[in-house]
Amino acid sequence: MAGNTFGRLFRMTTFGESHGIGIGVVLDGVPPYLPLSEADIQFDLDRRRPGTSHIVTPRKESDTVEIISGVFEGQTTGTPLALFIRNTNQKSKDYSNIKDVFRPGHADFTYSEKYGIRDYRGGGRSSGRETAARVAAGAVAKKLLESHNIHILAHTKSVSNITATTFNESEIEKNPVRCADPAKAKEMISAIEAAKKEGDSLGGVIEAVIRGCPVGLGDPVFDKLDALLAAAIMSIGTIKGIEFGEGFAITKMKGSESNDEFFNDGGIIKTRTNHSGGILGGISSGEDIILRAAIKPPSSISKFQKTVSKSKKPTEIQVTGRHDPCICPRVVPVIEAMIAVTLADCLLVQKSVVVTGESEEKTP
Repeated sequence: MAGNTFGRLFRMTTFGESHGIGIGVVLDGVPPYLPLSEADIQFDLDRRRPGTSHIVTPRKESDTVEIISGVFEGQTTGTPLALFIRNTNQKSKDYSNIKDVFRPGHADFTYSEKYGIRDYRGGGRSSGRETAARVAAGAVAKKLLESHNIHILAHTKSVSNITATTFNESEIEKNPVRCADPAKAKEMISAIEAAKKEGDSLGGVIEAVIRGCPVGLGDPVFDKLDALLAAAIMSIGTIKGIEFGEGFAITKMKGSESNDEFFNDGGIIKTRTNHSGGILGGISSGEDIILRAAIKPPSSISKFQKTVSKSKKPTEIQVTGRHDPCICPRVVPVIEAMIAVTLADCLLVQKSVVVTGESEEKTP
């Protein structure tokens, strides 16, 4: 199956299925001498793993990562870095009742039509479990970014029609929904609990902020930074939309309002506002990069729904098993990971660019 590799110089290839032996990732392009241990990777995997609260799937997986190759004496060697996560709590029989029918809103139908065969046990490669491999890769990319003082922070901005109105960074990891507004977090949790009780699910919006990104990342015209980030985040199965800066709200502004005016701040060119979200012409401007992603309600719900079978006969379906009533909390580290992998790739590409022109004396 094509389409399992992402990146140009920092290249990530994931493999494995939800109910197979395990899932993993091979990373090419990781620079040598990067300090790296399994503990460095495990931190983010623990943030994504299932069974951590009552508002996510109860599937119990430790998501323990194993470094198979690419590290020697605590440092990367520059050779392919292989990471593996074993599946230990599969319950494939939970899916036996859907092996011949298509779940509404799921990839069952399209996988079956494209390949003529599908792994119905949890969705195989279309399962959200595949994202654990991305989070492992993202943890490595974050180590590289941190050496350049680039940091990524994502949080749940909204669930259904409940939107955070305050932002306290220290609150994000203190509540199971990963919201920076503790009061709204309680409302979000109650809404998720109610949907779960009804056999239904909820979507939401995840916001991410990238701090410390230098000027110059991104390559016009087809490898614009926002285009690369959009591709990375849209590759996550649950994402249905993305916006940068003011996003769609910028359509209601005038040019005089939306333009970010420049000023000289002690020899550094900055902007007074950041409506563009830190990217101009597809290239990072040095300001914080701000983006938001729309998360759909999980499609596997226990409510009865109408569908058709593989033989095209109309039928009803009730999805049993262990599923998230709202995937937003667990998507937060996945979005961070895809941003990290994208930026790590852009950093390596940027190192191949030689900038010539005005001397330092002529630079304002």
